[in-house]
Amino acid sequence: MPDEIDLLQAMVAIPSVSGEEEPLARYVESVACGWGLDAERDDLAVRVEVRGGRPGPTLAFVSHLDVVPPGRGWTRDPFTPTVEDGRLYGRGSSDAKASVAAMLWAARDLAEAGGPAAGRLLVLLGYGEETRHTTMERAVASAGAIDAAVVGEPTNLDLAVAQRGLMMVDLLAEGDQRHAGYAASDGEFTNAALVLARDLLRLDGLFAERAHPVLGRTTATPTMLDAGVSRNVTPPQAKAILDIRSTPDWTHDEVADVLRSALESSVVVTSQRLVPCETPAGSRLLAVARRVRPEARTFGSPTCSDWVFLRHADAVKCGPGTSRRSHTPDEYVDLPEVSAARRFYAGLAAAYLGEG
Repeated sequence: MPDEIDLLQAMVAIPSVSGEEEPLARYVESVACGWGLDAERDDLAVRVEVRGGRPGPTLAFVSHLDVVPPGRGWTRDPFTPTVEDGRLYGRGSSDAKASVAAMLWAARDLAEAGGPAAGRLLVLLGYGEETRHTTMERAVASAGAIDAAVVGEPTNLDLAVAQRGLMMVDLLAEGDQRHAGYAASDGEFTNAALVLARDLLRLDGLFAERAHPVLGRTTATPTMLDAGVSRNVTPPQAKAILDIRSTPDWTHDEVADVLRSALESSVVVTSQRLVPCETPAGSRLLAVARRVRPEARTFGSPTCSDWVFLRHADAVKCGPGTSRRSHTPDEYVDLPEVSAARRFYAGLAAAYLGEG
């Protein structure tokens, strides 16, 4: 079995639910050091570096070591890696330990080939990516200049050239508390549930005037509703939580302004740090990636990742695995994709760091 698959199996067998990554981080550090690579671990990330013989750009391979909890519905033990019909099953097998294994082996391949012609390859593996407590922002800040980056997430080795942002908003509608039996005769009063319901209907098409060429339109999706104090009392307040998937066509401040101008409910922004990302026009990294893997298609990703902390760099998101299998029971990755990812990452690093 190829070496990258052996490494992936070993990593899947080490549970690393967010907040419990240390055993896996120690293992990854020990593996890289055992290969003779320059590796270090701290409370932000595991870093592995392969330096060239002369100054040049830094290419970062970025991914994460944590996984979501297994949850219910598994037909296999989630932390016992199982190979069946060319697939490896286990929590984190696709998201994102397949990328990690391929990136680490690509770094070893590059080093054994004599290293890059110039610059450095940096493999940066963070913690807590699956939560709001990701360490990647601080890890990137402490890593020195990064000119280009590949974010390792499951994309079936296609090239994500844009990624939606995530903005969370509370809609708060105010009303009057009344006995429901007197709703028709108690004079004029406001039912908060009806105020909120009208506002939710106004969301449809609210951001239709701008369409990103890759990601399409910004969407505002109600995901949770809360109202009422009793079944026979009109609610004094009604609340909806909106999951807003933004595109580079709108800043998050603009999104909030549109909501406030169109809706009667109060608009409370609870999170807006995960802004949308896109590969810059004329990207050298993308041009090299297309040469190394000409069969890869480009697309816009609906899911967030640590790319948000690398917006200053020339970046794409690309890795083995299928995004829709992330976080599901019986998560798996197709093993040929993992081996193809190792070859792609190694070829990309050699080409990008070998050009003048």
